[in-house]
Amino acid sequence: MGRLEEMHQRYGEAVSFFVVYIQEAHTTDGWQVPDNEREAILFEQPKSAAEREAVAAACMVGQKVSIPTLIDEMTNEVDRAYAALPDRLYLIDAEGRIAYKSGPGPMGFKPQELEAAIGEAAEPGRERRD
Repeated sequence: MGRLEEMHQRYGEAVSFFVVYIQEAHTTDGWQVPDNEREAILFEQPKSAAEREAVAAACMVGQKVSIPTLIDEMTNEVDRAYAALPDRLYLIDAEGRIAYKSGPGPMGFKPQELEAAIGEAAEPGRERRD
């Protein structure tokens, strides 16, 4: 998240940044990964909105994230609509269209590509990429 935090600081007055917290990808009652065990990131899949909010808050504090965080509904509508699991980056333009979509994480999670897309979107007269 460090690179995203830097971008939030650099472009935050021109671009609205949000983290959308979706369902947990690596839970103790699901598919736990060794990295999470080593780092003591141990959560069960939340069963209620309140539990999801608590886990999201713990993750944001643990990762030192200052970017405003939105929390997906328990029906996972945002996750499904944006194919977000486990993580993904999007840039939505002023007309509400997708100007950039990363590949799925973790391999497709490339903040430098998002930053380049922000730069492209800011260029006057620049045509939108699909």
